[in-house]
Amino acid sequence: MTAAQAQTKVAHINSEKLLDTLPSRKKAIAEIDAINQKGLEELKEMNDRFEKEYYAYMNRKAGQTKEMNEYDEGRLTKMQQDIQNRQNEIDALLQKMSSDINERVLNTVKEAVKVVATKKGYNYVIDESSTLFANGPNITNEVIPELLRLDAEKSKAPTAPATNGTTPAPGR
Repeated sequence: MTAAQAQTKVAHINSEKLLDTLPSRKKAIAEIDAINQKGLEELKEMNDRFEKEYYAYMNRKAGQTKEMNEYDEGRLTKMQQDIQNRQNEIDALLQKMSSDINERVLNTVKEAVKVVATKKGYNYVIDESSTLFANGPNITNEVIPELLRLDAEKSKAPTAPATNGTTPAPGR
């Protein structure tokens, strides 16, 4: 058992520092924040239009026929549904973007850690954030250059265009 323990080499990293180092992550977070802000502005405009229409309806309600009131109420209900649907669409988009970014970033960090760990002969690399005590070598600063190299490579790589799940017909 002692011989096996002597052969096991363990290092640790500070994943938060690695994540904060990635330019592509910072750019993606800024893009998510921008989309979130635009979404909030869009929803505010929709809500303002709804409130304007609602107050106008309340002012004319008493002087209208029952049928006209039903029409206006249906229109107001549709406006509310449109606001809720748009909110759901924006939330889903932001959630997907966040998930995609997290997956890409995590894969890049893992790849960089693996390269350095393999070069240095480490069997295990543990994240400090999930460890109560770490007394092995901290390879965070050695991983950063590799991480930046990989991030730059991946940022230059062309991405495949979205196809919406369809393929073009032959000859098009």
